[in-house]
Amino acid sequence: MTMMTEAEAKKILDKVLSFSKADECTVQLNGGREGNIRFARNTVSTSGVVDDVQLAVSVAFGTRSAAVTTNDLSDAALMSAVKRAEELAKLAPENPEFMPAIEKQTYKASDKFAQSTADITPAVRAQAAADSLEPCRKKGLIAAGFLQDNVGFVAHANSKGVFGYQRQSGVDFTCTVRTEDGRGSGWVSKNVDDVKRMSTAKSSEIAIRKAEGSVDAKALEPGRYTVILEPSAAAGIINMMLGGFDARNADEGRSFMSKKGGGTRLGEKFFDERINIVTDPWHPDVPVLPWDGQGMAREKMDIVKNGVVNYLQYSRYWAKLKEQKAKAQPGNMIMAGGTKTLDEMIKSTKKGILMTRSWYIRMVDPQSVLVTGLTRDGTFYIEDGKIMYPVKNFRFNESPITMLNNVEELGITERIAGDEANIIMMIPPMKIRDFNFTSLSDAV
Repeated sequence: MTMMTEAEAKKILDKVLSFSKADECTVQLNGGREGNIRFARNTVSTSGVVDDVQLAVSVAFGTRSAAVTTNDLSDAALMSAVKRAEELAKLAPENPEFMPAIEKQTYKASDKFAQSTADITPAVRAQAAADSLEPCRKKGLIAAGFLQDNVGFVAHANSKGVFGYQRQSGVDFTCTVRTEDGRGSGWVSKNVDDVKRMSTAKSSEIAIRKAEGSVDAKALEPGRYTVILEPSAAAGIINMMLGGFDARNADEGRSFMSKKGGGTRLGEKFFDERINIVTDPWHPDVPVLPWDGQGMAREKMDIVKNGVVNYLQYSRYWAKLKEQKAKAQPGNMIMAGGTKTLDEMIKSTKKGILMTRSWYIRMVDPQSVLVTGLTRDGTFYIEDGKIMYPVKNFRFNESPITMLNNVEELGITERIAGDEANIIMMIPPMKIRDFNFTSLSDAV
């Protein structure tokens, strides 16, 4: 496995920096192992391991910059990569938004590495798949899923004295279970750093129950309903508002944080007072790297406190332009929840709909964060505290801003895998009133 110690990584980074004759140089080194096993139609289809290391070197002459990557760490290859980056930088156009390499930072390590994940073998992956496949075969159900594990390190340095090193690990598992006739479908997704905190058997049982329970779905009229969103369903919608916390988007009128006539709405109350969101690189359940993509040191910050937005993300360029303090890009978002389980929330519901998953979500209006999407893989009608029957899937038109103002209840938080921006989340199940379903969908 390509895993380097801190000393080994620093030696390589220092060597690359010494080769550069540019005004400034930044180097990042990543290495490790990625393993996976995939199954479909109740049979393992692929399995593999990739062991690699990659170095990226970025250089600048004035405001002209370029970057080159390589996985050859020989002295000759490193010198060639630096030389090539410098040649390209001299040919690059001037960048009006160029920012110089960051000054020296202080990083506090996060506990993002688990030895149990590093110890995963092909036999462990095979057993994890079997624990999902066997119960599905016995019940005459059809399973498809993917397990991916990774363990490695990341290190970076620049010509201004910055250096950081961190080990990390992670496991992702998704499973979709269908009935043989295709009328029932269930789904589950899990994400952890430590494989000991995951059971594919228990996770798959959730998808199995949803698949068996979603057969013979009845059609309900579209409209506004009280909805219980499971954490994955809620996260899919809430993810869509995260770009609204970008200061540039707000200043340029492209965000729900934009103020009419100019300026931002920082400090205004947007949500129910029970809504509290923080970012914390050292949170025990969702630790992340202590620096962002530019190498800026992350910190614990309030994003939303008692419904009031207390944070806007200022990039280094936009902070300089607006004379504000630049802030590192968050790597996680932790939303406070309650003490009830999902089952307890269902029992306290007079009438409503349980939503397993939100899917194919697209932005309709960035300024109000109106999004459209579909339910999928298990949607159920609740009455008098019990799940009565499955219902056909809906298309919804809803805004997370409105949704988080219509909160009736929050449950126990759960870790949810990162979105396209790679932000890991802790999200509770949530009971929302007046959720807007606009039409029916024939998809299962």
